[in-house]
Amino acid sequence: MRVILALVAILAGLAAPVMAQDERSGPLRIEITEGVIEPLPFAVPNFVAESAQAQEMAANITRVIAADLTGTGLFREIPQDAHIARVTAFSSPVQFADWKAINAQALIVGGVSVDDSGKVVVKFRLYDVFAGQQMGDGLQFVGTTDGWRRIAHKVSDQVYAQLTGEDPYFDSRVVFVSETGPKDARQKRLAIMDYDGANVTYLTDSASIVLAPRFSPGGDRVLYTSYESGFPKIYVLDVATAGRNVLNAADGEMSFAPRFAPNGQTIVYSLTTGGNTDLYQLNIGSGQTSRLTTTPSIETAPSFSPDGSKIVFESDRSGTPQLYVMPAGGGEATRISFGQGRYGTPVWSPRGDLIAFTKQSKGRFHIGVMRTDGSEERLLTASFLDEGPTWAPNGRVIMFARETQGAQGTSSLWSVDITGRNLKQVRTDTGASDPSWGPLQN
Repeated sequence: MRVILALVAILAGLAAPVMAQDERSGPLRIEITEGVIEPLPFAVPNFVAESAQAQEMAANITRVIAADLTGTGLFREIPQDAHIARVTAFSSPVQFADWKAINAQALIVGGVSVDDSGKVVVKFRLYDVFAGQQMGDGLQFVGTTDGWRRIAHKVSDQVYAQLTGEDPYFDSRVVFVSETGPKDARQKRLAIMDYDGANVTYLTDSASIVLAPRFSPGGDRVLYTSYESGFPKIYVLDVATAGRNVLNAADGEMSFAPRFAPNGQTIVYSLTTGGNTDLYQLNIGSGQTSRLTTTPSIETAPSFSPDGSKIVFESDRSGTPQLYVMPAGGGEATRISFGQGRYGTPVWSPRGDLIAFTKQSKGRFHIGVMRTDGSEERLLTASFLDEGPTWAPNGRVIMFARETQGAQGTSSLWSVDITGRNLKQVRTDTGASDPSWGPLQN
């Protein structure tokens, strides 16, 4: 069910939208360019329940906000049992001395009300405790009771943006392959969830193997590969209805590894025909295709640059799988990976500055990043099998799949930030692989 959310209004009578001034070093804004060693301490007392129906929801919303912020590794919550001040009304004056005493640098205060029709209203303010000032405008969100987690993520997004100056990513979803059953007879189906693993919905059944789902730029469609016909074919699925169509399916041809262009209308993919695998481009509207590569090697895993002008892809034309960049319309490709090992599944960052990839070297798999010219390669993870990176909408966090060794091995989703810190598992009810991180929801 589509949840209706609305950013109703800036709360009347609140402070002007200026950044609070820290008494010692300027605005309270966490700098994350080189990663953060010491998380910024913040306090978020339970949002005030302003109606009888809002008691449980207010506490739940508070917990989701705290989990969102601490989950970044950039912030540290001061436990509620350490709080000196008690917030009993949303509009009560803030006792800054009490929050300074427990070293809270940021304070989030909110209120929640639920009316008889099921409408939820959530409002909040963010404070710079040491400056004794409100940061930015207070905001208010309205939605339905079913959508309370989305409202919590919306609040987290606003706080994150205020404190970091970066684009947020909490109110986003991830499409992935849900895996059940033993390793030698694993059943796979497409699923979609909140970025933190909540609210899982299945998009396909497990009758056919499905691989490599990829969100459209608008988040309304998903490309994926299915063996429904016996050959790998590319499908496009409408997220709202789960309706699907096969794309460009000729008998005896195998098409796979699709990905949308930034315009949402063009896709690039691999096609195996006559024993050779090359990259092709398809306009979904017109059905017109064009061939982008013509080498006798295997070309796969294409990914567009954010401006749509270039494609990074994987090719074994040099003898081992390596990464190459070429113009979006095809043409001469430039190799960008030169380290020891095999490179694959490159994905261009939404910021355009980095390419994430999977690397196999010396018996270990890694998730890494490099500049788009191949310089400054950095490996962020290492395990028996890490693969399939996908970027958060703000280009700061990477999610990927990790498989454990052995006949009883399982696959799960993990995330890490681009500094290599804050590695953590994303909890899912089943095994999970092939994540694709979608955009922020509207």
